Amino acid sequence: MGMGRECALLFAEEGARVIVGDIDEPAAHATAADVEKAGGQALAVAGDVALEADVLRMVEEGVGRFGALHVLHNNAGVLWKDRDRSVLETDDRWWERVMAINLKSVFWVTKHGIPHLRRAGGGSIILMGSVSALAGFTRAQDAYTAAKGALISLTKSLAIQFARDGIRCNIIHPGIVDTPLQAPYLTPEIRREFETGIPLGRIARPREIATVALFLASEDSSFMTGAELVVDGGFTAG
Repeated sequence: MGMGRECALLFAEEGARVIVGDIDEPAAHATAADVEKAGGQALAVAGDVALEADVLRMVEEGVGRFGALHVLHNNAGVLWKDRDRSVLETDDRWWERVMAINLKSVFWVTKHGIPHLRRAGGGSIILMGSVSALAGFTRAQDAYTAAKGALISLTKSLAIQFARDGIRCNIIHPGIVDTPLQAPYLTPEIRREFETGIPLGRIARPREIATVALFLASEDSSFMTGAELVVDGGFTAG
């Protein structure tokens, strides 16, 4: 189960009405169905977050269904370790695609979502960074790293700009998480290598990231904005 799906289910458990946006339409509907089976409310909207028209449609359909928007969780992302490498090896086409999905998508979501947060009297924006934005690695993924690094600055800018509107913006930096996105690359050898380097001795479960996102979405974090929360089992502490 991926982090986005886990967040949708956890948010719904706490009473949120969830707009599930996914480029994979069957996956979006499956997540929405699971939310509703658990007694929650969800709307599945298929679309490519790298395209402004799709993002606008997601936002408008969600607000049309539920009447308001209070939380924006920018979770969509790609990880193409076989295509995104050093700047010396990465093709321009893949660089642009990674930037479109991992960075420009946040531009579209916040551009079209913030006016609705304002109308609702405030809300929470949660961006998904990465420990790759905090340190260099010998296995380079320079497009991914650059996109995630840019999100740190955007988080702080949005936090300052919209604080007086009652809108908070924070970013989560997960370490290695056991998700379908990571599965193709987590060979037993690489998994052992990561687990050896993580002080807590294992990689994260998606639920452990989702609970942090829930905290940032809730009033429990009402005095937090512009903050970076690192959830990596101590990986970057050394």
